[in-house]
Amino acid sequence: MRKINLAISGCLGRMGQQLINSSKKNKDFKLVTLTENRLINKKFNNIKPELNSEKAFKKTDVIIDFTIPNCTLDILKIASKLKKKVVIGTTGFSRSQENQIKKYSKKIPILKAGNMSLGINLLMYLTEIASKSLNHKYLSKILETHHRHKKDYPSGTALMLGKGIAKGKNKNLYNLIGKKFLNKKSFPYGKKINFNSIRKGEIIGQHEVKFSSGKEIITLNHEAFDRALYSDGALSASRWIMRQKPGLYSMRDLLNFS
Repeated sequence: MRKINLAISGCLGRMGQQLINSSKKNKDFKLVTLTENRLINKKFNNIKPELNSEKAFKKTDVIIDFTIPNCTLDILKIASKLKKKVVIGTTGFSRSQENQIKKYSKKIPILKAGNMSLGINLLMYLTEIASKSLNHKYLSKILETHHRHKKDYPSGTALMLGKGIAKGKNKNLYNLIGKKFLNKKSFPYGKKINFNSIRKGEIIGQHEVKFSSGKEIITLNHEAFDRALYSDGALSASRWIMRQKPGLYSMRDLLNFS
């Protein structure tokens, strides 16, 4: 079986470096392209990083993108023209940018996930079930903790979990987003979903969903210990998307959650 030619965008970032290491150990992939937003006079895995361009991505089958929203959209424009498949781990998209991604997915297969972890995607599924099962008297809130270098908040994963709550109630997440707190020791429940984001140390990722009726609290949580959790998930997504038609997919599709 032919190896999958892989491109990693944002190769100098934390996830970019982790993806390079994980892809070297995975026999299904051949790393052919690395890109960054500036020229780097250094090689990684004997590959010199390039700027995002048609030339850079011409020989690739799948592009894995962990960058920033504007960069992701530039990559999708190129990938759409070249008919390349894309796995997106970037977070922090605006509603307008989300709509642009949907438009590109009509031309190429795109798998987009705020978190590539099996456990987190299972947590989202359980969050949806809990939200659907509990009545309107139960209020919900989400706490997430990441390393101090992470800029966007709430995290993409926290918003994924919020989407699980919204889907359980058959509502749109954008209509349920409440207050967004940063580095608060405690924060309240509300009629909408309130979020609290903690940024400290080198924590890889902790997420907690709470439902409260005032008489009891139900807590669902997940803690990540190794960044390879995310790179392995991204590679699994890349392998899976090779068999898909144009469309916008999530890890839930890969994991076949009903």
